[in-house]
Amino acid sequence: MKYRSVFDIIGPVMVGPSSSHTAGAAKIGRMARKLLGVMPEHVKITLYGSFAETYRGHGTDVAIIAGLLDFDESNTNLPDSINIARQRGMDIQFIVDKDSQVEQPNTARIHLSAGDQSLELVGVSIGGGKIEITEVNGFPISLSGSNPALLVLHYDKYGAVAEVAGLIAKYEMNISYMEVSRQEKGQLALMVIQTDEEISEGLAAEVSGLPNILNVAVLA
Repeated sequence: MKYRSVFDIIGPVMVGPSSSHTAGAAKIGRMARKLLGVMPEHVKITLYGSFAETYRGHGTDVAIIAGLLDFDESNTNLPDSINIARQRGMDIQFIVDKDSQVEQPNTARIHLSAGDQSLELVGVSIGGGKIEITEVNGFPISLSGSNPALLVLHYDKYGAVAEVAGLIAKYEMNISYMEVSRQEKGQLALMVIQTDEEISEGLAAEVSGLPNILNVAVLA
């Protein structure tokens, strides 16, 4: 195995007993919070595999909620995050699914809503505090959170991808990874674009103003 840094070996700085079950879970929750854009009011979390077997003992439950509060894995409030969230008005439901077969053992499906906004996300903790987001609102994706990313919900129309790529080139940014998922031809599609540089508010605003674009989210 090739390591990119010492933290791939020793793991992240964190509160909690497990880099996979605690630090990774917090990152999944925080990614969901960023994509929703606000603190969720209603939360339903389904846990699979080893998450379902050991989530209380390894702090997976408090870690995911900490992420939804926008706490990182080193925040000392992490162990009390469920109490903090409920004090702030968050309605929380955990579902343990020990029967469904999943490809990765540390998998969580998170459904969030706030007002008229909603989000469903599937996240996997792959070890050492690293994660992968494999689904957003029914679209299969592959997103690690290790690079800045632009998620663009749009109509599957001719030229939509080229227009977004053109704006990124205008800002002299390099695309390190890009994929487009669609549910049906000509219907909704989702672009996932990771870049080597930080994504500015100006770029996000210009992408939002393009025709056929429905929603834009930036992950820093």
